[in-house]
Amino acid sequence: MTTDITRKPLHVVIAGGGVAALEAMMALRALAGARVRITLLAPETEYRYRPMAVAEPFTISHARRVALATVAADFDAELATGAIAAVEPDERYVVTLGGRRIGYDALVIACGTTARPAFDRVATIDDRNLGGTLRGLVQDVEEGYTSDIAFVAPAQAFWPLPLYELALLTAHRAYDMNVPVDIAIVSPESAPLALFGAGISHELDRLLREAKITFHGSSFARYAHEELVLEPGGMRLRPERVVALPLLDGPQIAGVPADPHGFIAVDEHGAVAGLDGVYAAGDATAYPIKHGGVASQQADVVAAAIAARAGAGNPVPALQPVIRGMLLTGRAPRYFEAEIGDDGAFRSTLSDVCTWDPPGKLAARHLGAYLARDERALVRA
Repeated sequence: MTTDITRKPLHVVIAGGGVAALEAMMALRALAGARVRITLLAPETEYRYRPMAVAEPFTISHARRVALATVAADFDAELATGAIAAVEPDERYVVTLGGRRIGYDALVIACGTTARPAFDRVATIDDRNLGGTLRGLVQDVEEGYTSDIAFVAPAQAFWPLPLYELALLTAHRAYDMNVPVDIAIVSPESAPLALFGAGISHELDRLLREAKITFHGSSFARYAHEELVLEPGGMRLRPERVVALPLLDGPQIAGVPADPHGFIAVDEHGAVAGLDGVYAAGDATAYPIKHGGVASQQADVVAAAIAARAGAGNPVPALQPVIRGMLLTGRAPRYFEAEIGDDGAFRSTLSDVCTWDPPGKLAARHLGAYLARDERALVRA
């Protein structure tokens, strides 16, 4: 008779190297222990802690980088370098872009998104190199060469918070340098971060007004000939510089069903319909909010489902995300929390006190604690 002690560990392949992938690896090891063998398939050798990237152009912080080899070793996982290109679900193989085939018993797709510019000839927010993209703009503001900037969210804006942070940081830097600057935000939202409830939205609106930032809500922008046209209504803006959020596309993995934009639909426990043993978490999924805290909660749910599959307890209840994060304002940071109520709407608060532990911009149960305590993983600033 086979027992839990002697049976072969479940081989789990986690494809990705970001928040969702690392949180899934850590949660799975905590829940399932030796019942699972983990392979982390990542396209790069480092994890970049991107939430602080918006501060890089202002040289007030930096995006931390962590060696994936160190993290994988700390959680007894094998690190394989490569990007997932296809899944062969009948044979249970992952195929990388380089043609390598890796067998799995369970697969977690957590490979994030790809970004592309929403408009031609504007500065596109890319948290992989935001310092390089916007530092010149910040210097031009400081020296008085640029005095009119529009920060624009396209119709497909899954997480607009960085736009507000960049606008606030720019406004306060200009104030500190005693240089005049007109800043506008253009967004399809009816009010700033309206999706997350009145608590956050009203307070953010107050912060924008105090910083003398103009908010153009319920507006869809077109940009051509150095002019922004806002619809409906046809208002025209001619800012000297435009900074825009990118458009995002899902990973488009052969063998994995996805919507027209490449995002993967999952059930309440992260399972991909029609593919036994295949799960997805994070920005690659069709969940409409792309946020590190949500990605980590999705990963925790997936890890619990796989741990149960390996014989280590029962899956946790369905995902009920709580949005937690830090808003950089150019002054003291503010901390927000939004939770979905019974009516499906978010209830939110914004405070100057962090209510989660460890405090920080990323609220992730396992990854947040690991980054807070383990400086061995630090590569360089």
